[in-house]
Amino acid sequence: MKLFVAPRAPNPRRVLIFLAEKGIDSIELVNLDLNAGEHRGDAFRAKSPLARVPLLELDDGRALGETRAICTYFEGLQPEPNLMGKDFEERAFIEMADRRCELYLGAYFANAIRHTHPGLATLEQPQFADFGRSQGEKALDVARWLDSVLAAQPYVAGARFTIADITAFCLLEFARGLLKFKPGDQGLAQLQAWRDRIAERPSAKVL
Repeated sequence: MKLFVAPRAPNPRRVLIFLAEKGIDSIELVNLDLNAGEHRGDAFRAKSPLARVPLLELDDGRALGETRAICTYFEGLQPEPNLMGKDFEERAFIEMADRRCELYLGAYFANAIRHTHPGLATLEQPQFADFGRSQGEKALDVARWLDSVLAAQPYVAGARFTIADITAFCLLEFARGLLKFKPGDQGLAQLQAWRDRIAERPSAKVL
């Protein structure tokens, strides 16, 4: 199998951390340079029509896109350690937490970065700075919610480490790198402490 990724992009990193937590190290990695537009080339578009990474190319030639779908595939391939739920009820609550991080925290941060950071101008044209700043404020609201969640429980989805923690961590790190966002600077002590704890996991050092 081949996994197409892009250095420093948050969604590929989510899959790489997921694989590291699983102890899966036999997947061939193919790095694409997004700034150079390698993901928009005909060869990659034949596998990923929407030109998105990550993308998993299976041994039979089929292409599996979307971060969570790829993680679901590996969870089924190697169920332990479990990261997505032991039964239908736990899976539902983990997915809820994971999707909230992805769809709200992630989308707001992504829009803020893509529309305000000059380094992203090659990927986002035109940029709308006012829109980007407003999205950053919405991301901060979601971060405040996540801080309150972590005040009541040790991990994003409950009592144990799951895919939801991977998603939230990668999104916060993406914002830390490009927006200089640090939860502690915003008075979000629980979120900062959680981030620092997750950063110490061996999987978090995978790039």
